[in-house]
Amino acid sequence: MKVPFVDLHPQHEEVYEELEAVFRHALHDSAFVGGQPVAAFEEAFAAYCGAAQAVTCANGTDALKLALMAAGVSAGDAVITVPNTFIATVEALTLVGAHPVFVDVEPTTYNLSPTLLEAFLVEQCRPDVDGRVIHVQTGRLVTAVLPVHLYGLPADMGPILALAHQYNLRVVEDACQAHGAFYQLNGVQKRAGALSDVAAFSFYPGKNLGAIGEGGAVVTDDGDMARRMRMWRDHGQSEKYVHISPDGWNSRLDTIQCAVLAIKLRRLDEWNGQRRQIAAWYCERLAGEERIVLPVEPAGRQHVYHLFVIRVPDREKTRQRLLEQGIAVGMHYPIPIHLQPAYCYHGWQTGDYPETETAAASILSLPMYPHLSEQQVDYVCHVLRTAV
Repeated sequence: MKVPFVDLHPQHEEVYEELEAVFRHALHDSAFVGGQPVAAFEEAFAAYCGAAQAVTCANGTDALKLALMAAGVSAGDAVITVPNTFIATVEALTLVGAHPVFVDVEPTTYNLSPTLLEAFLVEQCRPDVDGRVIHVQTGRLVTAVLPVHLYGLPADMGPILALAHQYNLRVVEDACQAHGAFYQLNGVQKRAGALSDVAAFSFYPGKNLGAIGEGGAVVTDDGDMARRMRMWRDHGQSEKYVHISPDGWNSRLDTIQCAVLAIKLRRLDEWNGQRRQIAAWYCERLAGEERIVLPVEPAGRQHVYHLFVIRVPDREKTRQRLLEQGIAVGMHYPIPIHLQPAYCYHGWQTGDYPETETAAASILSLPMYPHLSEQQVDYVCHVLRTAV
């Protein structure tokens, strides 16, 4: 049996007529940039997330960059994040001139560890005369925390937000993999993106809410943040040909992408529900297999399974066996950021972040998309059990 890692065809067949109408309207009106479809999607996505404002942009990396700029992160600042993530998280810090400082992840969720975050702030930072947080090793001002909701599971935001408040740090969510995920904050269920000052999303085609090309958005309750991000994404303009910021660039999300995303947004909860059912099938069929570490869903959090990531002891052997049997798999992410050649100038070494490194050496992503069949899941689990 052939089992693709991701198959977008069934999703697009489901909404084919609506998508076709989007193209007809765009061609008929010759309307490709801006306009009502952009404003309508921004309003709908903000409401979906439970935020006041959404600002669309060209891609998820730009969304992270805009969010960091809006949060007041400046060149030379230190920002706390994790080494277990896609490079765009740290790339965005580089783009605004900030310096990443890492805190390791929890061994079960692979997300930022609040316990280690607190230890970092206590042991590796000090207050200056104004009470601001200084990273002792680099002498840099720490201004923000950038937790990542990895694989579709929200980070443990309650204690992270409490520590950020205690140390006067802004919080920027990297929600690029967590469209529609929930976290219970102070007894209230909130979606990823509505848990902090500002949050970034990616609409890369394979995401839970994916465009038919690149795309991104930032959500916030802060109207001034939203106003500044709209200005930056459009060449720093306050109005046409009035450029009031030198920090602007072209990061507009085009009209067709916004119209497509609006169609898919109406089905996102249903598709996320199908992902959760597929994850339940995997967990039922792989339960009791001691050599396979399954994903967890801590109390108070709802995973949306952008990826279904397991850990196995001999990853390469297992991966090859699955591939030989027609099952496509992924590895997210086999080289931690602190060991990437792009960041070797920081001097990070193997052993600096052991939980991240342990995960990176054994993670394997199984096929996951809303239209995966139970028969396909059965086949994947049978081959996987044999392989390990």
